[in-house]
Amino acid sequence: MSNKDVLIFEIEQAKGKPENFRHADNYCPFCDTDNLTNIIDKKGDMIWLENKFKTLRNTNQTVLIESANHEDDISTYSVSKNRKVFQYIFHCWNDMIQSNKYKSVLMYKNFGPMSGGSLRHPHFQIVGLNDVDGYKHTEPENFTGMNVWDDEHINVNISEKPIMGFVEFNIIIHDLKYINNLTEFARVTVKYVLSDFYEGRCNSYNIFFYKTGSEVVCKIVPRFVVSPYFVGYRLSQKDGDEQLTEISGVLLDKLKNESNK
Repeated sequence: MSNKDVLIFEIEQAKGKPENFRHADNYCPFCDTDNLTNIIDKKGDMIWLENKFKTLRNTNQTVLIESANHEDDISTYSVSKNRKVFQYIFHCWNDMIQSNKYKSVLMYKNFGPMSGGSLRHPHFQIVGLNDVDGYKHTEPENFTGMNVWDDEHINVNISEKPIMGFVEFNIIIHDLKYINNLTEFARVTVKYVLSDFYEGRCNSYNIFFYKTGSEVVCKIVPRFVVSPYFVGYRLSQKDGDEQLTEISGVLLDKLKNESNK
């Protein structure tokens, strides 16, 4: 990895940044919609705006507020609301990509105290990187693995070569016309992660999106303390096949019985 691949964090820009994951009574700027600035676009109660705390040099950091309800989450949305959120985030992501202003455009979500996020209010982040290819260090093998669901429209699998580990769920569609399938499987998977995964001990997750041609990958990562093997050596880990088979069986049952594609 060269210096060109490293994102520069500007700590001065982070001063005063609000936090209410660990301190729930703290101020939430996303609830205070009357005082939001630099709004790019709105749709219903969803708001796309520039990030007030631009902590990464040579980037354009934007935030997409998903809902007016502070306590909402993908795991609690109705099928209809979740579809509206995913359709809108894909629209905004594509707008930034099609502008051709950036070397790459990342879209991801932090949820929970272990996710790297600071605000509880439901939101995605869409970030244009001026000089860095954010996808350079991912490989096709990071998005394949033990199949949970596989048909002509959508594939759901658990990474056998995860980017970080230990368990990473990949939801893949081969054409954006199947976005409702992806949206619904993501909702059920997130609900499983927060409710049943590791006997309900997981309270955080990330979602990352990748686009290759017409194919879109949604990677859902339950978050715990990061392994020192990854921190110190970039060695990812995965659960054993027996455990992955058990997880796959439980998730398959939920996709069959709780999804509404």
